[in-house]
Amino acid sequence: MIALSLARIAEIVGGEVVGPPGSDDVVVDAPAVIDGRKADPGGLFVAFVGEHTDGHDFAAQAGEAGAVAVLGSRPTELPTVVVDDAREALQTLASFVVARVREAGGLTVFGITGSSGKTSTKDLLGAVLAHAAPTVATHGSFNNELGMPLTALRVEQATRYLVLELGARGIGHIAELTDIVRPDVSLVLNVGQAHLGEFGSREAIAQAKGELVEALPEDGTAVLNAGDDRVMGMARRTRAQVTTFGTDGVAEVRVEELSLDRLGRPSFTLATPRGSVPVTLQLVGAHQALNAAAACAAALAVGLTPEQVAEALAAITTLSQWRMELHELPSGVIVLNDAYNANPDSMRAGLDALVTLGADGAVQRTVAVLGEMRELGPTGEAEHREVGRYALARGVDVVLAVGEAARGIADGAEDAAVVVHDNDEATAWLAEHVQAGDAVLFKASNGTRLYEVASTIR
Repeated sequence: MIALSLARIAEIVGGEVVGPPGSDDVVVDAPAVIDGRKADPGGLFVAFVGEHTDGHDFAAQAGEAGAVAVLGSRPTELPTVVVDDAREALQTLASFVVARVREAGGLTVFGITGSSGKTSTKDLLGAVLAHAAPTVATHGSFNNELGMPLTALRVEQATRYLVLELGARGIGHIAELTDIVRPDVSLVLNVGQAHLGEFGSREAIAQAKGELVEALPEDGTAVLNAGDDRVMGMARRTRAQVTTFGTDGVAEVRVEELSLDRLGRPSFTLATPRGSVPVTLQLVGAHQALNAAAACAAALAVGLTPEQVAEALAAITTLSQWRMELHELPSGVIVLNDAYNANPDSMRAGLDALVTLGADGAVQRTVAVLGEMRELGPTGEAEHREVGRYALARGVDVVLAVGEAARGIADGAEDAAVVVHDNDEATAWLAEHVQAGDAVLFKASNGTRLYEVASTIR
């Protein structure tokens, strides 16, 4: 974060500095946090009053970790900027900091959304841009009304690229986020079925995701998936330049000649208007090639060369936690942990990656440990069955459905299915049945905590 005194922060957010003499002159020059344990020396702790806990009670803890001040709705043990609404103040401060750095140094802001793949694509784009200049990108899926401004507040004077993942659970949510920090480049990956239960229809999802494109200035760039008609329809919602990515000839940045190695890592050619370059990723899954093309299109929009992009992509070894994490265990078991989140599209991508691991005979058996996909609404039961059918059709040897809500997966997988009641039973079943030569995929919505089972097996 750029250095600001508490007096200046109070002026920006319309608050009052409360604390011992000299508190006005305390300088914040490290990121803002909402978890006091994660404060850095010189940082700002933002305190919220929740249903069960009051963040102000943890101000001393934040101070021990290094925080020098608090932004909250009442005084604390640390010098505090007291405001009526801490969330609004946090967003106002983030908007100010980004605007200040933009004016001073030419900061470019990227916004990324989509029903699936946005975190992986954000990770890829962030790494590509960081290869060229100082870059700040969203940690994990910190993509809501709190996470996005906290990311923005990590910007410093030297930062040249800010990559923001933007999530939405209803129409108007992305518009609210882009009112805080407006993008220069907007990247829309797809319109799928994630959060369908909250939106009601894919048309409503498209309406919400397209708000990211509408927020662009005339000299901005919309990066759109040429293979998704609902995404391409967003081109009509902006006066900015439009560029496309995909796998067929109409896309300006294209994936060509795709192949996978024995661990499902893709090699391909990125064809661009500025030349073609070969790329080999160290990440698992054919779908990562399309994510890489999306990142490439966004990077080219701000002047990077195809060669710079290819070099940076090839160097990426990991993504955010619990996303296509590949582990070859000493026991001879291969674990593919993609258990951070799940929707029908990402489930199919995960199953495709699992089957690829067993394609050359090096893997004796494929095991898919699958849990509930949440927030699908009335279609949820049918979508779970379809995932089970897809696993069966792709030849997965064993489908372990975890939890009653995932029983539809077992119904679709028929004789390949085993059902367990909870994560403890899943752990016990795997300990008894998984053996050397097996490849095991873990995939479910985050709230099921299936990643804990994957960690235990590791």
